[in-house]
Amino acid sequence: MLVIGAKDFAKEVLEVLNQCNLLDDLVFYDDISDDLPETLYGFRIITTESEAKVYLKNSNGEFILGIGNPKNRKFVYDKFVKLGGKPANLVSPFAKVGRFGVEYEAGSIIMTDAILTANIKIGKGCLINKTSVIGNGAIIGDFVEISPAVQVLGSCTIGDNTHICASVTILPRTTIGSNVVVAAGAVVTKNVPDNCMVAGVPAVIKKYFN
Repeated sequence: MLVIGAKDFAKEVLEVLNQCNLLDDLVFYDDISDDLPETLYGFRIITTESEAKVYLKNSNGEFILGIGNPKNRKFVYDKFVKLGGKPANLVSPFAKVGRFGVEYEAGSIIMTDAILTANIKIGKGCLINKTSVIGNGAIIGDFVEISPAVQVLGSCTIGDNTHICASVTILPRTTIGSNVVVAAGAVVTKNVPDNCMVAGVPAVIKKYFN
């Protein structure tokens, strides 16, 4: 398995890989940071695209996104698919994932103590972080990041490339658009359009993005 990233979130991903007994032939990749050791807790770190291509060719080709931020996750996902990699899902055995109607596409991560109830659809490359709760009927787009302690209540929809920051509550039957940032601690009580940042209790639009 190739973990993309070798910094803080990658270390949390490493713990979930350990929970899943997926440490054999594990390698980290980081071509950005200039302060990396040769290994991370004894696991090799590779730093060039050519090394990554060789590793993917000589292994099962699977990779995990060990970075946050929806835009970064999408960029890296697309890059490594083009290199021949296969995005893998990673689900902590300590997450509570309902058996009925819960679906998630390639490259998604569900962290320790997350709860997904039933009838939930999650797009590719998503991150459902620790202690977050996704309620019945939720539809979550591609490359969405759900930070810790978020409450997504029943029948909510979240668009692509959106970041729901820590301790947000989204009330039932609310739709949040694509390319949205919901600031930490916000309570979303009504629909949110694309390309904006919302904050507050109740959440209101603070700015729009180009």
